[in-house]
Formats: sequence, structure tokens, C-alpha cells
Amino acid sequence: MNKTPPTHTAMQQFPVENDCLLVGGIKLIQLAKRVGCTPFYAYDRSLLNARIKYLRENIPQQVHIHYALKANPMPAVVQHMATITDGMDVASGKEMKVALDTPMPASEISIAGPGKRVEELSSAIAAGITLHIESETELTRINEEALKLGIRPRVAVRINPAFELKASGMKMGGGPKQFGIDEERVPDALSAIKAMDLQFIGFHIFSGSQNLNAESIIDAQKKSVDLAMRLSDHCPSPILKLNIGGGFGIPYFPGETPLDLTQIGSELAHRVEEVQRNLPEARLILELGRYLVGEAGIYVCRIVDRKISRGEVFLIADGGLHHHLAASGNFGQVIRKNYPATIGNRVIGSQREIASIVGPLCTPLDLLANKMDLAKADIGDLVVIYQSGAYGYSASPTAFLSQPDAVEVLV
Repeated sequence: MNKTPPTHTAMQQFPVENDCLLVGGIKLIQLAKRVGCTPFYAYDRSLLNARIKYLRENIPQQVHIHYALKANPMPAVVQHMATITDGMDVASGKEMKVALDTPMPASEISIAGPGKRVEELSSAIAAGITLHIESETELTRINEEALKLGIRPRVAVRINPAFELKASGMKMGGGPKQFGIDEERVPDALSAIKAMDLQFIGFHIFSGSQNLNAESIIDAQKKSVDLAMRLSDHCPSPILKLNIGGGFGIPYFPGETPLDLTQIGSELAHRVEEVQRNLPEARLILELGRYLVGEAGIYVCRIVDRKISRGEVFLIADGGLHHHLAASGNFGQVIRKNYPATIGNRVIGSQREIASIVGPLCTPLDLLANKMDLAKADIGDLVVIYQSGAYGYSASPTAFLSQPDAVEVLV
């Protein structure tokens, strides 16, 4: 197995030529002119390809890779991911439409999320995608819509397991949760599915996200497979798909190290053997979002002013938290930390300084970098925020203070 991932830490995945960042082989200055404006997000398709290649080299070939659109639903990115992954998971009707516009077969698309609207359920049934059931109420609604349409829908039960993904950035399983059906109530849900004569596909067990601890992920994967095997006797038909979620994280901050995928892949081989032995018709699925696209994207904005306030340097940019909420520290951080950042057309620079990068908004929360070591920059230079391929633009309050929109490009 390949032990060295193609992208380890920020600034290594994007090469530099004559002190200017390259994105998709294009100099950032040239790319900015091609886009025609700032701010913008740029996603590098070669890095998307490299991440999928690295995954397939390090996990068993029997394991299917699904892309979670919630990480980055940009249509061009989704179109590309449809050609290099085995399936897709969506979290809304709009994401479903984007996924259905790709070459991905509807049978390999699923929809998850609590509180799906009746219209979304009906559209999903009509499209032939798999519905991940999140509650008993939702199950009843699916059955009602199926009877109206005269279609026998594909359904899977999303389970809220009793365990959680330890050391994860966001815990989505274990204890009381809005996600899925509590594991102790799943047998009753399976009985209802059988009575309703719905097309049972399998289970979706997603316990957490943004995890850089291989041991925690391995533990959760083992518990997920064990849980599915324990519940299999209650299933109305054989399990065809066992989606054990993802949780794979990427490093953002100093001291964080990339996930050890070789260790995870080795243990996944044992899970594959268990599934083949006990659930012979089941396909094991990893559903990943951030891990596939996060390191392949950057956010770019332009410095429009430079000022010194009581001895501190402030670089004022034309973009900020309204486009990149996560980089501002307002998307789940308890203690704010800087995303990796650089001056894209002066990566090293002839001079260095400690500076803060702020946006144009009338709030002190509009902070992209706080007192960072950067190349000395001036008006017109380009700020780059790395690790911005996931939960960037679509996770930000783009209407806040009615600033211009950002552009997204795939290069």
C-alpha cells in the first residue's frame, strides 16, 4: 500500500513558481484575471483525482466510496466527483437535483437528513434514489407518498448508534440525537418496513465527522459492522448496502497531523471479511465529503486597503466571513484558530511581517487571519486561505450585509 498521501499539510498540495501559487497548473495571478473578479473559490481537479487514487490504493477494493455533497455541492465539482466515485449522498432536494444531473445512476444516490420535506420525499421516490429513514414519522410519510405514486421505494434505515465516534469534531451518533432512529428502536422500524412492503436496502450508520484519530475511526467502523450484523435477523430482506459513514478529517491547525489511512485500510480488510462471511449480499460503503474535497480548494480575496492601528498591521480584503465562515472561526470553533493562509502572489516574499487579514464587514467577527506571519503585502495582492474545498461558500452567510457574491471555479 502507498504510505504517503498526496497531500499532507497546507501549502504542500499547491506548488509555487516564482513566488506565486499554482492552482491546477495555473499561476494565481493569471487565474484571478481569468475569473475576472475577486473573491473566488478555486478547486483543483488534479487534487480531487489524487485523493481518490490514494484512497483506492489504501482501502480494500471491495469498499465503495460515496461522495457527500454537503461538503461541496458546486455543480462542476459534483459532476467531476460523479466520474471518480461509486455513489453520492445528498442532504436536500436541491443537492438531489445536482446529483441527478450527473452520470451517477439514481440507484447509487441516497438522501439523508432529519426533517425532509414531503416534496423531497416524493421527488426522491420518483427518482429512484435510496431514502435514509431518520424517524418513524418519516417512514410513515414515505409509505404514504409511495402509495400515491404507485412506486415501491428504496429505503435504508439511518441508525443512531449507542456509541459515538470518539475524538471527532462533530459527534452525530451516541446519546440523544436528531439524526437517525435509536438502535434499540430499529427492530420495530424494520417490522414496519416489512409490513409496508417497501424495498429495504440496508443501513446507514454515521457517528461523527472531522476525525484525525485512526484508532477512533477503526473502533467506530468495527462497532458499526457489529451492529449491522446483530440487527440483520430483524431485516425484512438481506442487507444490500451497509453505509458506515466517514468521519475522516483533514488537518487545519498547527499540531494536527494527517490521518493514517494505511492503518484504517488494514482494519477495513477485516471488516470486509466479516461482511462477506455474515452478510454475503451486502456492499460496504464509505461516505466521505470533507476528506475528498477539503484540501483541493482555496479561497482567494484581494487586499483593498492596508492600515496600521496602534502598531498592528491590518490587511483589509474584499472577502471575509460572509464567504468563508469557517475560516473566521465562527463555524464550530470554541477557541478561534487561524486557517492556513498566505499571500498567494508573494508566498515567501522578500520581506515578512506579522499581520491580520480582515474583511469588509462592519463586525469584528470578520477576521480571516489573526496576527499571522505573512509576506509583506500591499493593496492589490491576493490573499489565499487553504483547506477551503469543503464547508466553505455553501456553509457561509452569503447574504450578510448584502456584499457581492463570490465566484467558484474548477480548474
